[in-house]
Amino acid sequence: MSHPQLVAHRGYAFRYPENTLLAIQAAVEAGAKFIEFDVLLSSDRVPVLFHDRDCKRICGIEGAVHDYTLAELKTFSVADRENFGDQFVQNRITSLAELVNYIKTVPQLTVFVELKRQALEAFGIDTMLAEVLPLLAPIKKQTVIISYSIESLLSVQSNSDFPVGAVFDYWAERENDLIQKLKPDYMFTDINDLPKAGKLECNGSRLAVYECVDPHWADRVYQQGVEFVETFQISEMLAAFNHE
Repeated sequence: MSHPQLVAHRGYAFRYPENTLLAIQAAVEAGAKFIEFDVLLSSDRVPVLFHDRDCKRICGIEGAVHDYTLAELKTFSVADRENFGDQFVQNRITSLAELVNYIKTVPQLTVFVELKRQALEAFGIDTMLAEVLPLLAPIKKQTVIISYSIESLLSVQSNSDFPVGAVFDYWAERENDLIQKLKPDYMFTDINDLPKAGKLECNGSRLAVYECVDPHWADRVYQQGVEFVETFQISEMLAAFNHE
């Protein structure tokens, strides 16, 4: 039986602090061929892996990533204590440059790099792309740039040949005028808002959904036309598919 391609959402986030080199290496070791991670900018405009609008949940520190320099961020414990206690107190934030150096050693890996809206809002599209795109150039053949900011993806298309993916929460948004103008290579949407039955049409884009830890649900939407399923539980989901 065929299954959707599984994307390790922020790495192996079920077992390791999300959006860190540790979580991404663990996902690859578990067998992931696709990884998604999020990128923000420090106050000195260094791209780093991080999802949230503030550092509280993952680091236990007040303030946003863009309030701190990279040197300051490197002193924070990226431990996600709510989920892992003190197990990862020595873990530190991962810069995009550090991750790219690792990805170069895993040529079979494809990465979906999400440009986070809070960085685009704080620094502007031009600055964000000027800092991120050159770092991704060595792994261009392995990289898809994704974002909720369709304007930023239009700029990526205008200034580079990276493939792009539009991210949106509601299925109906795929008909948005800007998304239609973009004609993205990929569309990422919330699995919870998909139609319950029928073939899913997305105008030639490859369809991905988030977030799913149920292999039966993943297979059901695959039959509707979903090609990629993001999951925090990459090892468990791969095992479920492999045991059928």
